[in-house]
Amino acid sequence: MSKQEANIEELVQQLAARLTEKGWMLATAESCTGGMIAAACTDLAGSSQWFERGFVTYSNEAKTEMLGVPAELIARHGAVSEEVVRAMAEGALRHSCAQVSIAVTGVAGPSGGSAEKPVGTVWVGWGVHNTIHSQLLELSGSRTSIRLASTSHSLQHLLSAIIPPAPHGAQCN
Repeated sequence: MSKQEANIEELVQQLAARLTEKGWMLATAESCTGGMIAAACTDLAGSSQWFERGFVTYSNEAKTEMLGVPAELIARHGAVSEEVVRAMAEGALRHSCAQVSIAVTGVAGPSGGSAEKPVGTVWVGWGVHNTIHSQLLELSGSRTSIRLASTSHSLQHLLSAIIPPAPHGAQCN
């Protein structure tokens, strides 16, 4: 097991504990990761307690049919865009019984990139109830390393989004 795979396994365990504690379920909407996030989650025994479903929406049509991403949004901004990943994260929540979602769309390579969206351009989105967050990743490396980094980053950010930050500085008298 690589260091990155071990990190993903650890993140899944932490996420599982947090979601179970809250009684929340997770749904994923994946394009360039092709189900890697869902697979990492369901590799953990007992994941049915906190993993609700995964959508692998590799084609534009799948994004529209399964998640309700408007075709005109994809036509206007491209499948690899902030607007589309946010719609994917929202669609995963809307088309599931989950309280949180992860969505990923990007160019994992080695081909398929452009001047505007080179290989390694990945948009990640997270839904926590009705709040959607998104972030652009500019990754490098092989197709596998880009997909693994996208998976790891997605899990880490969702975990951070559902764990409230510690208070800044304790008050001592």
